[in-house]
Amino acid sequence: MRIQKVGQVGVPVKDLDRAICFYRDILGLDLLFQAGNLAFFDCNGLRLLLSPPEKDEFAHSSSIIYYQVEHIHETYEELKKKGVSFIDEPHFIAKVGETETWMAFFQDQEGNTHALMSELSS
Repeated sequence: MRIQKVGQVGVPVKDLDRAICFYRDILGLDLLFQAGNLAFFDCNGLRLLLSPPEKDEFAHSSSIIYYQVEHIHETYEELKKKGVSFIDEPHFIAKVGETETWMAFFQDQEGNTHALMSELSS
């Protein structure tokens, strides 16, 4: 057995309508469909599921989703203008060969931490 890829990531939300607006209108992800209290988005083939937690023990922030972008500084500035709450500015993480990895962490309006990441050739 081998895991082929991540097919879907679930993100717990408190207010589904507010979360849909953030992921669709601010991050610019495509809303695939909504079914009851579930909303499904496409992020270049990776599906994000937004839903309120089914039980209290699941009511906590999600794992970090790293959104890969081509131009991290430009994307950072654009999202900042849209009111995204960043934890830090784009910063260098590591260099492997000729590739530099940069990241900037932010929170969605539900308190979940996510990140922008960019791999740049130096």
